[in-house]
Amino acid sequence: MKVVIMAGGKGTRIASIKSNVPKPMIKIGGKPILEYQIDNLRRCGLTDITLVIGYLGDIIKDYFGDGSRFGVSISYFMEDHPLGTAGALFQMPQLTDDFLLLCGDIILDVDFNRFIQFHQEHQAWASLMVHPNGHPFDSSLLVTEVLPPQEKGGMPVETQRVLQWMNKEDERTFYHNCVNAGIEIISPELLDTVRQNHVPRHPETPDKIDLDRDVLKPYIATGKIFAYHTPEYIKDMGTPERFYETEKDILKGKPAARNLRNWQKAIFLDRDGTINFKKGFLTKVEDFELIEGVAEAIHQINQSEYLAIVVTNQPQIARGDCSFEDLEQIHKKMETDLGLHGAFVDGIYYCPHHTDKGFAGERIEYKCNCNCRKPKPGMLQQAAKDFHIDLSQSYMIGDSKHDVEAGNAARCKSSYLINTNEPNGLLKTIKQIIDE
Repeated sequence: MKVVIMAGGKGTRIASIKSNVPKPMIKIGGKPILEYQIDNLRRCGLTDITLVIGYLGDIIKDYFGDGSRFGVSISYFMEDHPLGTAGALFQMPQLTDDFLLLCGDIILDVDFNRFIQFHQEHQAWASLMVHPNGHPFDSSLLVTEVLPPQEKGGMPVETQRVLQWMNKEDERTFYHNCVNAGIEIISPELLDTVRQNHVPRHPETPDKIDLDRDVLKPYIATGKIFAYHTPEYIKDMGTPERFYETEKDILKGKPAARNLRNWQKAIFLDRDGTINFKKGFLTKVEDFELIEGVAEAIHQINQSEYLAIVVTNQPQIARGDCSFEDLEQIHKKMETDLGLHGAFVDGIYYCPHHTDKGFAGERIEYKCNCNCRKPKPGMLQQAAKDFHIDLSQSYMIGDSKHDVEAGNAARCKSSYLINTNEPNGLLKTIKQIIDE
């Protein structure tokens, strides 16, 4: 698969770090941002690379040349005037097959081959890499489709079809921390459709095209735009603060460790009584309230070598006390509240089933003896499959013996029972695990 890297940015927000080189050439940990990307691509067998350059582009050409020194083949597209974030794509006749598109100012270490497989399986016009981050309130977010269980005893199904795109200036209330990472696989069929329908937003510069607003966002309604979720390391280097944070992560080896080629470790968290105050069966978003210290505790996980994954029984679905839409709102509020404190979860798994019958308004289709309801280990096992997690190096934390039993059944390294009445109980447990 061909790769196109947009490497022409000036980097005005990060100029205090280095202002006399293009943004992708700013060195971090001893080498340019762009070199990290090229090394990552080569390790995945992606060696046919085109760099779109503009501002101080000769510095990039002089450093990378034809790419042979880096084990790849590099060609260049020079913008003699700004073409926006996608204009160059419509002037590159070599893009006759699906291609990978990257922003040249992102530090990343991802398994691109998993991403390519996802794109091909969904026969997408565009697949967008998305991830949670610690500042979703100032990031572009995607809303994806989630369907109820497709079979008796099954868990909810996320089709990963994009339903909505929220720019950071759009009005929001509660939202999933599903951030557009600036990494896409694009089909030439999408480019052809844009060519046929595009009306320039800037008549004086008709060849200036914006990737988000002109190419991706208008075609969500086709149902052919998909989001690929990953917990891998992807960091936008837009500000000095994020630059220095990333520099520390590189020294610790965090980007490479988070690549899904490698086994991951996770801390699994129950929800009610562990993350939020337990108020019976929670059915209304306005009743959701984070326990003191939880956001800091989850932030500690985010800064560590562990993934933070929620696994929660939600029998109120089967009882008829709560709809899937209500539960989605509750989880959106959880992610919103955590994001405001710089924390995030890498995944949320819930079981909607219950074996007991006789409730008014109950939903018979979810009355079953499933494998996902704790103390059974189904949710942990599904997360392990999705995120390549070594359960024997992972932990389960909850406020119920069923949580501990589920962790033991999944053969986690250890399971912890916390006291919900103890101030900062989760935070103390997290610090104990990380300090081991």
